[in-house]
Amino acid sequence: MKIAGRGTVFFGEAGTESSSACFPGVCALPGGRWVVTFRASPKKADAFPQHLMVTCSDDEGETWTKPVAPFSAPPVNGKPGVFRSGHPTALGGERLAAVLYWVDASDPSLPFFNEQTEGLLDSCIFAATSDDGGATWSEPWRIDTNPFNTPTPITGPILALPSGEWAVQFETNKTYYDTSMWHHASVLMISGDEGKTWPEYGVAAADPAARIFYWDQRPNVMADGSILNVFWTFDRREAVYLNMHACLSKDGGRTWSGLWDTGVPGQAGPPVQLADGRIALPYVDRERTPLIKLRVSADGARSWPDDTEVVLDDSSARAQQGKKATMQDAWTEMGKFSVGLPYSALLPGGDVLVVYYAGPQTNHTGVHWVRLRP
Repeated sequence: MKIAGRGTVFFGEAGTESSSACFPGVCALPGGRWVVTFRASPKKADAFPQHLMVTCSDDEGETWTKPVAPFSAPPVNGKPGVFRSGHPTALGGERLAAVLYWVDASDPSLPFFNEQTEGLLDSCIFAATSDDGGATWSEPWRIDTNPFNTPTPITGPILALPSGEWAVQFETNKTYYDTSMWHHASVLMISGDEGKTWPEYGVAAADPAARIFYWDQRPNVMADGSILNVFWTFDRREAVYLNMHACLSKDGGRTWSGLWDTGVPGQAGPPVQLADGRIALPYVDRERTPLIKLRVSADGARSWPDDTEVVLDDSSARAQQGKKATMQDAWTEMGKFSVGLPYSALLPGGDVLVVYYAGPQTNHTGVHWVRLRP
């Protein structure tokens, strides 16, 4: 694949309330509109105020609408909250869905992650829809994730399945002061009525021994209707990252194949299937200086040859992954990253659009895009 264009969606002024622009999401509408979401805040970690922003481009990334914050976070169980992140999904025509990650904001002094217990602030998932290409949105409604009644950070957009069903993706975490062992799982829940009810779910990956964390899952729907899922993989006992692992579902996320090692280290973005059947995978290589890269597989995501690699961003000047001794070290390290989280969308003509965040400092980052042509 070759880079066919690049640009910047948004870059905030340092020291302002939008200095840190990160956690992007993206989708492309059939008419050509690109819709991007991102979180804007004064700094990356534990920042207030923070807002989930939406911006659009109708000229293939040349210009972007002024970012707006269209979603108002309602209180949950009497507590005020914020939407920490969100992702858009194209539903056909000008229809969109957005998944929104609500986090308790009743005590801004508390960090998002409790390093003593490994718990998260109270959090849950909302959704909203738009019928006019993202210009206006419905009131957000809460998604029922029962039986997963602990903090459930989203890991990407709602998947619009060929069956007409929706699948929402999230991870399981612990409540803030829970001192028990953290049993992590990557989950997809399925709705047959456009998000009103979510009666079914499937666990894509979980280690019963709670040693290997298959986190930051990045599922996407392939041309045959199957869901390919790729994971940033962490060995808790050794405090090291392993190669990305992957698995496949052929029944809408209800059951999953066994996991396999992709042979590539890094933090994945969603895989995208090209018109010729090959699969493109954007990811972050943090082994040395962090790079946004993309590789291509011609054998159903089993191998990703070195000679298919394309570097999308090499702007960061210093390594951001180092030696760790504990899970707490891993979370601290993540909070300092100033480049990452690539998300992808297949454009109507067959090109691939990748958005990601990057900047000169942890608390001064912008959202950028790269267009790739097969």
